[in-house]
Amino acid sequence: SSLWWVKLSVQPCRALVDEKFKVLVQKAPPGAQLTVRSHHHSENKHEWEAFGHYICDSTGPRGTYEGVEPMGLLWSLRPVPGSKPGLRLRKMNVETPMEVTVSVYQGHLSEDFSEQRALAAVVVERWYMAPGVRRIPVTEHDTMLCSGPGRFPAVLDLWGGGGNLMEYRASLLASHGFAALVLDYLTNELTKTTGKMMENDYFEVAFKFLEQHPQIVGSRIAMWGLSFGTAMTLKMAVYSNVIKLRCAVCYSGSHIQPVDGSVKDIKEYMGKENIRVTENQEVIFRDLTLPVPKDPAFKVDMGRLQCPLQVVVGLDDQSWPAYESAMDVMMEEAGNSHLLTLLTYPHTGHLIEPPYSPYVRTSILRPFPVKVLWGGETAAHSRAQEDAWRKTLLFLREHLYDMRNSAVTSKSNL
Repeated sequence: SSLWWVKLSVQPCRALVDEKFKVLVQKAPPGAQLTVRSHHHSENKHEWEAFGHYICDSTGPRGTYEGVEPMGLLWSLRPVPGSKPGLRLRKMNVETPMEVTVSVYQGHLSEDFSEQRALAAVVVERWYMAPGVRRIPVTEHDTMLCSGPGRFPAVLDLWGGGGNLMEYRASLLASHGFAALVLDYLTNELTKTTGKMMENDYFEVAFKFLEQHPQIVGSRIAMWGLSFGTAMTLKMAVYSNVIKLRCAVCYSGSHIQPVDGSVKDIKEYMGKENIRVTENQEVIFRDLTLPVPKDPAFKVDMGRLQCPLQVVVGLDDQSWPAYESAMDVMMEEAGNSHLLTLLTYPHTGHLIEPPYSPYVRTSILRPFPVKVLWGGETAAHSRAQEDAWRKTLLFLREHLYDMRNSAVTSKSNL
């Protein structure tokens, strides 16, 4: 059959990654069957796609996501058939956008898109860095991101056990008016070449750097930890005599650890006992620190916490006993339970990323390398990412800027 002419628009076609877009297909004949597809060629040379099926002037799409939800073209992106297994999409170079091609095809297609001719296509730019955000290398394993001139509250950003200098969350925080210092405290050159792990004072030095920096309001500093990063965040928030936080954020983590331990001690404590493997050879780490110990030497004394804390938990986290840990956090007796904000999300896994990040149920975790089961279900996990990010920005704004009930607005004019 002959191809129709259709008009496709995606608005805005250039935006921050946490901003929504709208997809509009016009001029197609009523009742026409269409496929809307997104395609991304990643920095590490892998192909990702998502698609939905539509009938013009009616609803009822079918594809990698369900419902008339344009952002599903991002959060349901997955490697194209035949790709290497265990892939995870993460932006390495924050100074360039993630480019996604949104295309419309005639008919309801589910494969072989490269062999079909698109009716229309638009390239969409998704940025972590808003205009004016600067990337400032501090050392070979620390990077600061800051939004132009002026003085800003700051966030010390700690990722999890996979290591590497991951700057995309810090860049997005800087785009919303928070300076951020991201640390590679596990896989930096010193550790890789000598085997020597970072000591606890490394985090204190990073905090002092922020506290004394001319562009930072030294009394308004937070820490944000994900996974293993929560262990160091909670340890420093409670026990450090140097680090005095205005607030802290912990995603998918736990207070279970040797209280007097270093990074090396915590890793050794987790060991390899209680690791489960599924029939698909996916590793489940969540039992490593279970059952929750009764010995106070192996739990951060949360009753001593003196700053507001937001804890985000996916109830299907297969990598860390985040829910069991949250239920064990005894703050009522100490009288500081008012400091805790707990957000729990059903059908949500371990990797709670910025909004519209592609959901990954399993992926290869380097440097081990093993295929890890993270947990979660695509739509529910994606909704949790969006909700948690919005509430975390509000939490940071409230405690670092003293702004209560303020709407989260983007600083970008992309």
